[in-house]
Amino acid sequence: MNKYSVKAFGTAAPEADLKPMNIERREVTAKDVEIDILYCGVCHSDLHTARNEWGGTVYPNVPGHEIVGRITKVGSEVTKFQVGDLAGVGCMVDSCRECESCKEGLEQYCENGNVQTYNGHEKYLNQQTFGGYSERVVVDQDFVLKIPENLDLAATAPLLCAGITTYSPLRHWNVGPGKKVGIVGIGGLGHMGVKIAKAMGAYVVVITTSTGKVEDAKRLGADEVILSSNEEQMRANAGTLHFILDCVSAQHNINAYLSLLKRDGSLTLVGAPEHPLPVAPFSLIPTRRSFAGSMIGGIAETQEMLNFCGQHNITSDIELIRMQDINNAYERLLKGDVKYRFVIDMASLKNEVNPSE
Repeated sequence: MNKYSVKAFGTAAPEADLKPMNIERREVTAKDVEIDILYCGVCHSDLHTARNEWGGTVYPNVPGHEIVGRITKVGSEVTKFQVGDLAGVGCMVDSCRECESCKEGLEQYCENGNVQTYNGHEKYLNQQTFGGYSERVVVDQDFVLKIPENLDLAATAPLLCAGITTYSPLRHWNVGPGKKVGIVGIGGLGHMGVKIAKAMGAYVVVITTSTGKVEDAKRLGADEVILSSNEEQMRANAGTLHFILDCVSAQHNINAYLSLLKRDGSLTLVGAPEHPLPVAPFSLIPTRRSFAGSMIGGIAETQEMLNFCGQHNITSDIELIRMQDINNAYERLLKGDVKYRFVIDMASLKNEVNPSE
């Protein structure tokens, strides 16, 4: 298998800063496309993985799974793309394609394990996969997305993770006109949940602990805001919501939010708290409520989400940064000091001096 070297930013150990390095990409195979990366979003998963907070990180590690770029090369059997096309890559670059989930277009739930965009297994080179904090990436056409031409490219990058993570459960639980939907937490995920649920036609209620986010929630499209720290507001809204999308990754009282659901309502968790969330049986039993979880979407659904966002002109609220500022961005991410997603301008990496020189 032929390969070539590209510039990247990655880390060699959990406690080490990210810094310039060279990594290897495979030359395109028959069904591959090569993408020149223009923008890459910064996801909290990047930080967790770089610092081995979830365990299992293989080093050196190059994060990044919110990739937008332009195709520079295609394999001989590629039919879906051509050189010059805008393209995106999200959290997966392959799956077994044979299990029940894959055959249903739910590659995110691949029963044999999908191949993550970074810290997965690159079968061609027999090494770990490297993500979007790099000049270029080579991906099988079946895991590449078409990017709507009308959207701002930098602000589109987070749709490849934050966008589909919120779109998939909203669609699965049939959010739309006539539904009153709660979005818990206004951050990288939550602000996308508000925009998408509103575009789907729902009445959107933001539930937040922060008085400082009330006006911003309304700017994003919320019809109403509940302060979860205000017991009177929480009591007044008990049993009023059809669906709740919980985007909070910190510890929180899940039973307080479950009490807001109507009979047969569902709360779906997309945030990932470090410790278990105790659920009181009587938060569920008397009203036949459901407590569920959801990941990203499959490739077909991710394309559907991108098309939907193109039609409704939905992108993420971002702060554009240079690649060289990534370590500072990670520290700010830990403090919640971003509205609402960092995106790296990859031109800054391409101007970086080659680490071997």
